[in-house]
Amino acid sequence: MTLPESSNSGPVRLDGPWTHRDVAANGARFHIAEMGDGPLVLLLHGFPQFWWTWRHQLPVLAEAGFRAVAMDLRGVGGSDRTPRGYDPANLALDITGVIRSLGEPDAALVGHDLGGYLAWTAAVMRPKLVRRLVVSSMPHPRRWRSAMLSDFAQSRAGSHVWGFQRPWLPERQLVADDAALVGELIREWSGPQPRRASDDEAIEVYRRAMLVPSTAHCSIEPYRWMVRSLARPDGIQFNRRMKRPVRVPTLHLHGSLDPVMRTRSAAGSGEYVEAPYRWRLFDGLGHFPHEEDPVAFSTEPVNWLKDPEPDR
Repeated sequence: MTLPESSNSGPVRLDGPWTHRDVAANGARFHIAEMGDGPLVLLLHGFPQFWWTWRHQLPVLAEAGFRAVAMDLRGVGGSDRTPRGYDPANLALDITGVIRSLGEPDAALVGHDLGGYLAWTAAVMRPKLVRRLVVSSMPHPRRWRSAMLSDFAQSRAGSHVWGFQRPWLPERQLVADDAALVGELIREWSGPQPRRASDDEAIEVYRRAMLVPSTAHCSIEPYRWMVRSLARPDGIQFNRRMKRPVRVPTLHLHGSLDPVMRTRSAAGSGEYVEAPYRWRLFDGLGHFPHEEDPVAFSTEPVNWLKDPEPDR
């Protein structure tokens, strides 16, 4: 099996119709893949993936008249692996810093999983830099916190987050047997059909990216903060800060069969949005709707981003 890969750039700068480059922001260097011209749409990946998870959406957004940019979050893919800085407030500043470094006045943020959590956060912390918000497979951070602490079914569905709290063992498990666990998680979290998110070739790419030194540790650190800070002053302050309403139009996408983030947990996030809010549930899809059915998924944000007045 021949996998797409640039000849001299390792496992993360994969070839395609996009252009790779690095930008400096918030004291670190971030790898991006970009296509197209127009208003900026910044795509934010989740766990256990990297920028390549948006390979289907980049050309669609570019063709629709947007400047589509997929970035690697801090510690993942081609971005810097710093010793600290994995709390959501700092990671959100990474995102808004990249917007500024790209020379844009603002961006529409499209975030999946952890990238969605950070997109919610950035919209609250730096609302002037966020034009619109698209979140997939992740509730608002306050909703996430409440569901994980008070809903046993959601706590069990997100058991991997609790497992990440152990020292060193999760990192070892992620990279064991050539990162076999990465493939297992993607298969388990995907819906029954179609299977694009969990085909062997895609999984091989994600496994290879996780094996880049320090990636496993850096991928886990945001989840460690999310749990360990629950009773700490920094976590309480962050939760209080997220009481501020989201004041940008928001499109919330979710797979009906997502086994990691229950529909019930995500669906109440609209209470934190004081702007047009649209909820879209994809029947039969799991935790990776943008890869499981890229055509259906891509249609939603493209149409919504082009709508000058999205309704509530």
